[in-house]
Amino acid sequence: IEFNQSALARIVAALFAMLEFAGSSAGARISLPLHRAVSRVLHPAESAVRRLIVIAARGVVVKVLPARTMPPSCPMTPASQISKGFAPAGTRRRRVSFRLFDKRQQFLPWRPTPASAKDWPRIHFFGVSPLVPLFQRQSVERRSAVREVAKPDGTVSALRLGLRLAAVKMALDDLPRQAFRLARWRIRRKAMRSPAFTSPLRPGPPPGYRKKPVEEIDFVLKECHALAWDVLKEDTS
Repeated sequence: IEFNQSALARIVAALFAMLEFAGSSAGARISLPLHRAVSRVLHPAESAVRRLIVIAARGVVVKVLPARTMPPSCPMTPASQISKGFAPAGTRRRRVSFRLFDKRQQFLPWRPTPASAKDWPRIHFFGVSPLVPLFQRQSVERRSAVREVAKPDGTVSALRLGLRLAAVKMALDDLPRQAFRLARWRIRRKAMRSPAFTSPLRPGPPPGYRKKPVEEIDFVLKECHALAWDVLKEDTS
């Protein structure tokens, strides 16, 4: 845990340095290539941290207390207290919290319908063809990933990217607390009548996984994923 934690902390620090070197601040906009470069490493880093929490939660026993309502005057933790430079002044405060489970893949349901003039043409293209972009349907996962809209000058907002980085850094700095969070989350999931899923890890390869590792984060994710699955197998046996 300490070995992978130090490697992930070094990678996250490098991502913060990339944004700070580009002059990114509260509500600032960064170039689209920089946004893609940081996201390309941050996505597998989030998956690696999530699996590191699963490993740290091995053998953790917690007692779930009854839920209580939060008073309306309860202050929220702004992102500026966790990572400087990513809490724009004059905007609504946002709580920074790391998501403990993988986002499940969603696929468009196939429903045969009678042909009509309003339906899409029954044409299928293998791969991406620039000739007929009108006839191609984007998947749900691809549509949800395209959120940041670039301006004519080629810049996108760095706010959401900074909040994700702040959440990852917060989780790495306090792994025991995240392990207790995960243990409570699993107990609540099992107590539900019909939960959609009970495992924090989704089936198949983790988000951001590459078959051929290219960067350091790829090796860290591969190792953390294997160790996390071994821990989950021990819990179910």
